[in-house]
Amino acid sequence: MSEVAVKDRAPISQAAVEAALAPFGESVTLPAEAYTTDDVFAFEQERFFTRGWVCAGRVDGLVGTNQARAIQLGNEPILLMRDGEGDLRGFYNTCRHRAHELLPIGDAVDMRVLKCPYHSWTYSLEGALKGAPSLTRSPDFAKEDYPLIEVEAETWQGFLFIDPSGEAGPLAEHLGNLDEVLAPWQLATLRTAARHDYEIAANWKLVVENYHECYHCSSIHPALCKVTPPNSGVDVIPTGLWCGGDMTLMDHAATMSFDGVSHGTTIPGLEEELRRKVMYAGLIPNLLISAHPDYVMTHRLIPLSAGRSRIECEWLFPPEAFDKDGFDPAYAVDFWDVTNREDWAACEAVQRGVVSRGYRPGPLSPWESTLHQFYQMVGSAYLGRPLAAPQVTVSSRD
Repeated sequence: MSEVAVKDRAPISQAAVEAALAPFGESVTLPAEAYTTDDVFAFEQERFFTRGWVCAGRVDGLVGTNQARAIQLGNEPILLMRDGEGDLRGFYNTCRHRAHELLPIGDAVDMRVLKCPYHSWTYSLEGALKGAPSLTRSPDFAKEDYPLIEVEAETWQGFLFIDPSGEAGPLAEHLGNLDEVLAPWQLATLRTAARHDYEIAANWKLVVENYHECYHCSSIHPALCKVTPPNSGVDVIPTGLWCGGDMTLMDHAATMSFDGVSHGTTIPGLEEELRRKVMYAGLIPNLLISAHPDYVMTHRLIPLSAGRSRIECEWLFPPEAFDKDGFDPAYAVDFWDVTNREDWAACEAVQRGVVSRGYRPGPLSPWESTLHQFYQMVGSAYLGRPLAAPQVTVSSRD
């Protein structure tokens, strides 16, 4: 293998990765270093969170008009600014003078112009240089030569995606047929009713793995199993960098809640067949979307270290639900908060297990086919191969 290709490979046992990529039914889980070592974590930060499309969050919740905010995506600090016309742009969080960061990572702040705290260079919220003390009096200095450097950014269904590297290609190719699969839920029209932030002692991939299988549901999710059979549903065949499938609601249940009752409104236009299902989709690297008949729950993952992750969970509802007298999203929020915390406890226990010297990669059950699809995408990157849509060889979870 060439030197360039070797540099693109993850610092991990290639044989162990190949074992995880074996055909479903023969494959095993990823090796311990995928979850525990700083070197692999650094590789993932660069490969998944810096050199590709990353979800930055819901557009409406990130930054308001005449506001700016700095966020971290992988190894790159990104500056988001929305001007007085409401246009949202993303820039590298670096002054064009001496590279001082323009804003610290944190919440959005109100401003009309952005001033670098180091030498007071000022920029408009469109990224144009407005002032550079003393230099603007020089006849050889042209302010138009020093705008902030814009990053690749696109919106999809109300989410903002950023490619910090500028090398990922069109977002549409990354999404593949996910846009078509989730189109009936009209995500762009939904509004956020609640948000919970969690921080857990587990690798980000363990959260994704847990999300993509219900083999564990009968063991740790008693409330969930009352409204949906754990072995129901089928995997969807993806054409983009995502994987997922659906689950069927029990006959008595209209949605995922403690009693199966919805206190919201069905998403307009949703066909009868989809009103009996919940669609689960995980888009590489950090967005999980759970589409119910009456609301959509999302998880946005922020890896903090090899063994620690932050998870932003939001509940989105159609506008008609907010117009309903006495509408309260708690029926969905409380149900999933309990379920989430059951999952987080399991993920943390797995993290403690993979750190053990006794850990050995284990086999996947027939109910864990979606995990194998996730491994295909992650494993391909570990081996220095281009990311591609996973191959689906098993679709039913029966």
